[in-house]
Amino acid sequence: MENIRHFFDRLQPQSDEDWQFFSSKLVKKEFPKKALLLEKGQIENHLSFIKKGIVRFYIPEEEQDLTFGFAFEGEFFSAYDSFLTRLPSTYNLQALSETHLWQLTYDDLQEIYQQTGAGNLLGRQACEGLFLKKQKRELALLQLSAEERYVNLFRERPEVIRQIPLMYIASYIGITPQALSRIRKRIS
Repeated sequence: MENIRHFFDRLQPQSDEDWQFFSSKLVKKEFPKKALLLEKGQIENHLSFIKKGIVRFYIPEEEQDLTFGFAFEGEFFSAYDSFLTRLPSTYNLQALSETHLWQLTYDDLQEIYQQTGAGNLLGRQACEGLFLKKQKRELALLQLSAEERYVNLFRERPEVIRQIPLMYIASYIGITPQALSRIRKRIS
């Protein structure tokens, strides 16, 4: 739980009283590798912080799933569009490794916003982080080659990218596994 406090204190220091209230709402959950954390059609009810593990965001398809995001240790994640709108998700969230989370429910987060001095600021900053991550991915798909997207992904998180199956990385950068193999051979 100290990881979360450290994360928030970097954004906006909290009083011990606010932290006590906030931390009383956190629930620890553990999931095995390949567990579905949220299935398409369900409403996202959690904002989660990854203490350990990797989470994949994907659209399930008959032919091949379309991976469009990852979340790593020390990051917040959610099917945020579903979380905000209270509508069913159009995609799945899956643990790619054994994953340990600290979770807040939607209702508890609303209460934190109302009752703590730093709650709104921290919530806004966490949301801005999710937005910037999404924006960066969209721009990369529009402006960079597949090879550049792969190199950037590898440069940003080399220690964890090695843990993600290549078929998911290929889908994430918008190419086939065979094209990814050619890129990997060319740059090695």
